[in-house]
Amino acid sequence: MADPHVGTGSPGAGAGDEPTAAGHGGIPWRELLAEAETRLAAAGLPSPEIDARRIVERVTGTNGAGLILAMQEPATERAVGFLDMMLARREAGEPLQYVIGEWGFRHLDLFVDRRVLIPRPETEQVVEQALLELDQFVRSGGTPGPPADRHQVVDLGTGSGAIALSLAVERADTQVWAVERSPDATAVARANLAGIGRAATRVRIVEGSWFDPLPTELHGGCALIVSNPPYVAPSDPLPPEVAEWEPYDALVPGASGFEAIDTIVAAAPEWLVPGGTLVVELAPSQGEDAVAAAWEAGFAHAETRRDLAGRTRMLVARSPR
Repeated sequence: MADPHVGTGSPGAGAGDEPTAAGHGGIPWRELLAEAETRLAAAGLPSPEIDARRIVERVTGTNGAGLILAMQEPATERAVGFLDMMLARREAGEPLQYVIGEWGFRHLDLFVDRRVLIPRPETEQVVEQALLELDQFVRSGGTPGPPADRHQVVDLGTGSGAIALSLAVERADTQVWAVERSPDATAVARANLAGIGRAATRVRIVEGSWFDPLPTELHGGCALIVSNPPYVAPSDPLPPEVAEWEPYDALVPGASGFEAIDTIVAAAPEWLVPGGTLVVELAPSQGEDAVAAAWEAGFAHAETRRDLAGRTRMLVARSPR
């Protein structure tokens, strides 16, 4: 999971539910945008201007200069109904990412709904670190696993596919294995896989728990293992948008919050090639325990790295050469 901190329905759903929007077909989008901001501000949301703009972009199918031009156009009754439905969902506290049904992650636009965690900037930094480790492995003469022309990369607990698909898109010499135990999340990852073009031919999505569904020939053949596992303890406070909307099993692995990290770190060495790297996202308070677990598992090097906010955010552990 990321640090706590196709579900939009059909156009026209909810039309007439809110008198402030229903029946406004023909009114220019600039007035509807202002009205949307007012509604979201009245609901006590922290960024009503941004949320209103993103929702209007979703309804109109425009952004940037296109949105500016669209502001002068009259809205249809059907579009107003769609807008009204989406605003009602956001007013009820549903995260903006689920309301609009998509979110940007590095170079990707990902489909997201309540079956998966919302991709976050902290996880983008995990991908950045993973790419640095993979590049260093290649520069140091690390050898690919089978097939011999590609480096084998594993993403454990792929969720929406954010990490796995980013690695495949950004490094053409990889074969990426995306592992997910939730059938619902697997369906979302497969939907996102279809949107990355030719890189999709180098991604395999497999369903199961952690290393279980991986083929045995990957034993000792992976250059890189990455994971953004659940790492929240049940007692940890979560914002309502997280606690009430995002999938619990992707947030909480057990009583301590460290169970998934511990399992991954203990099993990873037997799957890595000599000199291969494990990168795992974690909570700032878990860094010391993760490093200790890595040493105990037999890694030759283990350290934590920080995110852009200066918080301990990931474990980086390298297998012996």
